[in-house]
Formats: sequence, C-alpha cells, structure tokens
Amino acid sequence: MSELTLHNYELDEGAYKVRLLASFLGLDIHLQGVNMFPGGEHRTPDFLALSPTGRLPVLRDGDFTISGAEAVLAYLANTYHPGRQWLPLEPRPFAEVQRWLAFAARDLEPAILARQNALFDVPLADKTAIATTRKAFEIMDDHMVRRGFDGLEWFAAEHPTIADIALFPSFALSRDFGVDHGEYPALRRWARRFKAIEGFKTMPGIPDYY
Repeated sequence: MSELTLHNYELDEGAYKVRLLASFLGLDIHLQGVNMFPGGEHRTPDFLALSPTGRLPVLRDGDFTISGAEAVLAYLANTYHPGRQWLPLEPRPFAEVQRWLAFAARDLEPAILARQNALFDVPLADKTAIATTRKAFEIMDDHMVRRGFDGLEWFAAEHPTIADIALFPSFALSRDFGVDHGEYPALRRWARRFKAIEGFKTMPGIPDYY
C-alpha cells in the first residue's frame, strides 16, 4: 500500500471525517498540517492546485490526489474495505449511502459556514444558515425516528456506513454555534451509538456526553 497523506486542519470537520474512517479501518495516514485559521494556507496557490475550491480535506494516495470529504470517504472505503460495511454494494443500502452523502455535502454546508463564523469570525453571507441547519437536523432526526420504528439504528444500512461518518460532525459540533442538541432526541441517541464504534476518535467541540 502506498503512503496515505491527509492535508489536515484539526478543527476542520471535513478532515475529521477522513480521520474517523481511517481510524475505523485501521489505516495509517500521515497528517500534513494546513494552517487554515488564522494562516489562510488553504487559499495559497500551492493548496489551490490540490483543491481548487480551497476546501479540506485533500488526500494523496501515492500519485493520486482527491479532495472533498464525501469523495475521499468513498475512495477510502472502496479501496481499502471494498464491498463491505462502510460502503455496501447491495443496491438499496448503496443508494441510501449516496443519498446521505449528497445531503451531507449540500444540506449541511450551512452548518459548516455557521461554525466557521462562530469560531473564526468568517463572514456569514447567508443569514439563514443556522435556521437552514436546524431544518436539516429536523430531517435527519425524523429519519432516525422512522428507522427506530423498524428496529434500525443507522442512517443507510443495518450497520454504520460512511453516510453516518459524513453526517456526524455537523451535528456533533453544532453547539459551537448555539444549537441545542436536546431538540433532536433521535440524533442524540444515534450520536451516542456512533461514539461507541470501535476506533472512534473525538475532536475539540464534540461533547463528551449527550
């Protein structure tokens, strides 16, 4: 196996998603620090050559480079755990994983922006970001309530997948911008289960208890 290198900022939730999957899979990944705040290294020409959007995470696997949290998760799961738990190939759970990966990338984007505003004073162009985030959490909470009626505990399959990894940080870190987790009881139960997965690692801002 070629050396895996993750361009990483400890407080970036996208990079955290990749660190989580690497830990769950037992992968040894070299962390290449990127000083996003206050250094702004994600806006330098060298970094933009790796990630034109200036977003973390960026993963290098030998001579292959890929950016974007959901894409990196899918790549690692398919390359180093093919056809198994984290990215199942059965049509329905596979489709559900894709649905929630898209949801994480699109509908939870306002949560990332709201947190960056709260922690790093990054200007928040969309004043509805927190309200939009709450609506996304309501959708997630309702989904997990329905799953619970069927005796299911994870978002896309009968076991945790990269969909759960993609969704977890935005909810777990949302207290940083004032979201009360008590409003989402099904997500709180899911978060407790997620934190009990063997290999789980935390990051600053994730509460110890729910």
